[in-house]
Amino acid sequence: MWLITITCSADAWKQLGTQLLAIADKYSAVSVSSKKMADGKRTMQYKVEDVSDAEAFVDECHHLEGFAASFESL
Repeated sequence: MWLITITCSADAWKQLGTQLLAIADKYSAVSVSSKKMADGKRTMQYKVEDVSDAEAFVDECHHLEGFAASFESL
């Protein structure tokens, strides 16, 4: 099991949030948490089973302007 952590600005979320959710669906990612900070930034965490899926998910997130992502083993 792998934990993916994604952060983005408020503007990035407004512009590309739907695309991020589509990526999560593509990899059957399970939402663990989603936090909106006082300044509008967001932090989201997802779980995926396969390391290849985790790597691909993070790669796709890096193509979304204003998003940063990383993953770690659970």
